Amino acid sequence: MNFLPDYSKRIYGLDIFRAIAIILVVHGHGAFMLKDTPLENFPWIRLIDGVDLFFVLSGFLIGGILLKIIQENNFVLSWKQVLLFWKRRWFRTLPNYYLILIINLVFVSTGIIKGRIDQFSYKFFLFIQNFSDPFYGFFWESWSLTIEEWFYVLLPVLFVLILKLFPSKKGILFTLALMIIFPLVYRIINAPQKMNAFWWDVTFRKVVLMRLDTIIYGVLAAYIKFYHKQFFQKIAVSSLFFGIAIILATAYYPNQFNDFFTKTFFFNCTSIGAMLLLPYADSIRSFNSNFGKIITHISLISYSMYLVNLGLVASVITKQFPVLSPADGLIKYSCYWIIVLASSTLLYFFFEKPILNLRDKKFFSK
Repeated sequence: MNFLPDYSKRIYGLDIFRAIAIILVVHGHGAFMLKDTPLENFPWIRLIDGVDLFFVLSGFLIGGILLKIIQENNFVLSWKQVLLFWKRRWFRTLPNYYLILIINLVFVSTGIIKGRIDQFSYKFFLFIQNFSDPFYGFFWESWSLTIEEWFYVLLPVLFVLILKLFPSKKGILFTLALMIIFPLVYRIINAPQKMNAFWWDVTFRKVVLMRLDTIIYGVLAAYIKFYHKQFFQKIAVSSLFFGIAIILATAYYPNQFNDFFTKTFFFNCTSIGAMLLLPYADSIRSFNSNFGKIITHISLISYSMYLVNLGLVASVITKQFPVLSPADGLIKYSCYWIIVLASSTLLYFFFEKPILNLRDKKFFSK
């Protein structure tokens, strides 16, 4: 097995984008170990949620794939093409997901980690555990994977239907507008609910119908790149600064969890900020240092890192090896990162990558 990727086929800036996203997520889940240490509030400034970066990047990459198919077929997307798209995506996402889901089930059932086994049901296999209602207490990180999977399902279906009526760029934009407007309206309708930070998190931040628009902003960036490439390249630097400014402004907004903005337009702002980072990231095509290889490696194993870091590493440390002192916390935080990186690398090379190779060689070689 060749363990080295083909660097010439990768866009280094997008690898940086993805690596930053997973680093923010993994650090956030392990930061409890740094209490009362000099790194307690690291990185000492508020930043965007790493999951939002993942959402927007996913929309950008998947949107680019779908737009290319649509353009090549004169603004037509067939059900056959949609089925092929779904097969490719599900070979990429489902095996790892189901493997880690089962391991989480075993860990919670045997008491290795804390969790609410009563929250587990068939819904986790169908990605509907948080479609319209919140869930909590079991396999927490699956909330974002559910949003991704429904994006993979709904966007192509809407493209098929709407492009039959409007086979043009206007049809594409109408589809994207529909998927941006609907979740926002749904959040506005539900905004009068009174809740604390926990219920805001699981009810607004982590429900599919509330958050699908985040990914669509990435698709909008892909549309701009696809149909207005010179403009997309021209604004790379200026959009980077605007994106950072919006991200920081949103991060430092005084969140009051019963505030209308926090329940509604807050999510649009973070998505737009992340979207504006994409032109600059997409402009960085290569690297010339060993550090670049590290970034690319983290990008490659990011999906595995996302799946294992919380339930299978951080939660095990919490339950089985509680932090005893600040010095102990620093040691365990370091071990946490080592275990996450090592286990994710093994999972990627010996499970995820072989399945992708099988997909490409046996099913989609033509």
